[in-house]
Amino acid sequence: MSAKKFLPQALQLSYRSILGMIRQPQAWVPTLFFPLLLAAVYAAQFSKAVNLPEFPYPDVTFLDFILPACVIQGVLFGSTNSATDLAADIENSFMDRLLSSPVSRSSILIARLSSAFIYGLVQAVILILIFFTFGAEMSGGISSALALIFITSFLAMAVGSFLIAIALRTGSQEVVNSLFPVVFVFIFISSAFFPVELMEGWYGQIAEWNPLTWIIDWTRSLTIDGFSWANLIQASGVIALISLLGISISIRQLKRRLAVIS
Repeated sequence: MSAKKFLPQALQLSYRSILGMIRQPQAWVPTLFFPLLLAAVYAAQFSKAVNLPEFPYPDVTFLDFILPACVIQGVLFGSTNSATDLAADIENSFMDRLLSSPVSRSSILIARLSSAFIYGLVQAVILILIFFTFGAEMSGGISSALALIFITSFLAMAVGSFLIAIALRTGSQEVVNSLFPVVFVFIFISSAFFPVELMEGWYGQIAEWNPLTWIIDWTRSLTIDGFSWANLIQASGVIALISLLGISISIRQLKRRLAVIS
């Protein structure tokens, strides 16, 4: 299919996907509220943790320390929305009608991935502005903020690609939503809310090897130590590998569903 036909289709489907999420505040409001609630609790309970000798960032507030993790947490919680909407389209047979039309098959997948990215971007901007309102700071200024927004949006798309693959495989909103605890566990067994340097035992070992820890630590350096191309490239590189795997699985599941329908 020529680019003249593919691009308008991808844009139209992306617009539909984004609009569908906007019209369901019950799906995205909790992903904004919950990270902020946790940030308030942790900032109050662990405010003195920055005074520990082993704490890696002794010259910042705990709110500054958890800022990137809370933004990433909120965006990852929201990454399920695009896949849930896709599963809903399969359940109500809209997907079948779409596939019976001459629409580009790849535009269907691109639309969902782009909506996950854009939703993550908007959510990251809102969360960062709220954090700034309550006194959080970034030493890198606008450069660090833009880097954080890009990383979180990219990560939302990467994780969303796996959930989209599951939606294509199962066609069930219930199955997609049931994976929310998995995302939740991956965040908490990481350096999101406490530095790995202060963890011990099996929990510390898992957190140290959790890819999300690497992404969070590099992103945290961007916001606390200042903008660094090295940290941005390292975090983006890990996310790119996750995206490559997730998108490859999504393409396979899309082909599988097309084969079943045909």
